[in-house]
Amino acid sequence: MVGAVVTPLEEVHETIDPGVTPAGRAVTSEMLDVDYEHQLEELIRHHSDNPCSRSTEKVLANMDIEKAATSQLETKTDGPFYIEFEEGDERNPINFSCRKKWTITAFACILTYIASSSTSAYSIGYASMMRDLNCTLFQATIGLSVYTLGFGVVPLITASLSEDFGRQPLYLGSGIGLLLMYLMIALGKNIQTVLIGRFLQGAFASTGSTMVGGTIADIWSAKERGLPMAWFSVAAIGGNGLGPFVAGWIENNPKLGWRWIQWTQMMICGAYLVLVPFILTETRASVLLTRIAKKLRKETGDNRYRARVEDERASLRTLIFVSCTRPLYLMITELIVSSFSIWVGFAWGVTYVMVESISGIFRDLHRFNIAQIGSVFIAMSVGSILAFLINYYQEKLYRDNVVSRGPEARLYSACAAGILLAGSMFMYAWCSSTHLYIIATFTIYLAVFSYFADCYGPFASSALAGQSLARNLAATAFPLFTEQMYHKLGYNWANTLFGFLAAIMIPIPFVLFFYGPTIRGRSKFSSAVMELEAQKYI
Repeated sequence: MVGAVVTPLEEVHETIDPGVTPAGRAVTSEMLDVDYEHQLEELIRHHSDNPCSRSTEKVLANMDIEKAATSQLETKTDGPFYIEFEEGDERNPINFSCRKKWTITAFACILTYIASSSTSAYSIGYASMMRDLNCTLFQATIGLSVYTLGFGVVPLITASLSEDFGRQPLYLGSGIGLLLMYLMIALGKNIQTVLIGRFLQGAFASTGSTMVGGTIADIWSAKERGLPMAWFSVAAIGGNGLGPFVAGWIENNPKLGWRWIQWTQMMICGAYLVLVPFILTETRASVLLTRIAKKLRKETGDNRYRARVEDERASLRTLIFVSCTRPLYLMITELIVSSFSIWVGFAWGVTYVMVESISGIFRDLHRFNIAQIGSVFIAMSVGSILAFLINYYQEKLYRDNVVSRGPEARLYSACAAGILLAGSMFMYAWCSSTHLYIIATFTIYLAVFSYFADCYGPFASSALAGQSLARNLAATAFPLFTEQMYHKLGYNWANTLFGFLAAIMIPIPFVLFFYGPTIRGRSKFSSAVMELEAQKYI
């Protein structure tokens, strides 16, 4: 047990997630080594006479016997002994070397790039897909929408699985699923197969968004996290530009077409997948401590050795319920979450309108071929890099003003982005300029992540899941009416309409910037975090 320490129960004072009631927790002494695999099997086969269900019940019965055998030993102490990392232990992910942290961050962001590039690159292949599959443009467009639907809805369920499985297995499992979906789409003989594949592809690719942020939080402290999160945002938004850039030249070759867009991305995904076990090591500290505790229990036969998370761990049923309902509850009841979710959802939806409209605008108005149209998307990547550089100034403003303004110090650039978002839409409407819009969207995206993390602390993941759902539902809906809107209003006035809607939303960041503390004070979630953080801002 080198590098780990044992802490008696009476020396532990931290609180457990209030969203999980004692009745919803899974762990008693006899349940310590029942993994979520067994719980999931029990949920699926509940009230079933299936032999597999009876085998699960047998496991629990055997553990009852073990509990009786060790009950006398447990009553000799006041409670369990919690396993923790010693200070400076290199097995603790927060103590990884700087080189290892950046290697993991960069490699995790590659998955984010693969996920985002798969979204927009698909749209470049519409022409050859319509020809090969004899489908309509609207049917092909549904493939763009269902990808973001899977991307937004599925993580509400899968996010809880890292609680027991850890980060690495989910990276590996989702990578394999994503690889298979590229294969399914590339070999699809009809549009129905492609659409099903796209939904599942988005579901597997969602790990590139939901898990990478968690990985960064695992290995970087709060004061170090700004730069890694900025690179994550570059991959998430910039990938929408690099994917179509490559896909445009593939689609332009009559011997290749839309299938080879999928084959090319499958090759990149395959190369990434081979390296996952070697580079993306487990970064969730609670999972690593649980493994140490299980090893100790097995070696000593003493169930008092536990990781703290094992006594906090909820049942799988409770975890899924909380994962699915808390983000929706926060969106409905929290003004900060609902207003920012509407704002970032609109910006994200318009991003996918641009993915849909860039091809038409530069084909019809500027007479570009498909390769040249794909090159236009590189402006999204350029805009992301420019926004990344601007973020350095935002970080300086945050450090200089956080003591006086608190979390609202994260919103200086967001206020400017609100104005820029509206202005950039008018520029896109009449000048076909895209890079300013991407700078605004990047800034909003990063500000929402950082501000929610500061405002909601342990509830930040639920708040972010809520805005992620809003973003991806908007991205699902907007492309479905893009062609009809441009046909009725024309490119200029349709995009001008979006500019006016963006202008209506300009006050959102300003209201939160000036009145954020008052709004947070009325929130039972955020006010609890404010009480804990108050001493930092005195």
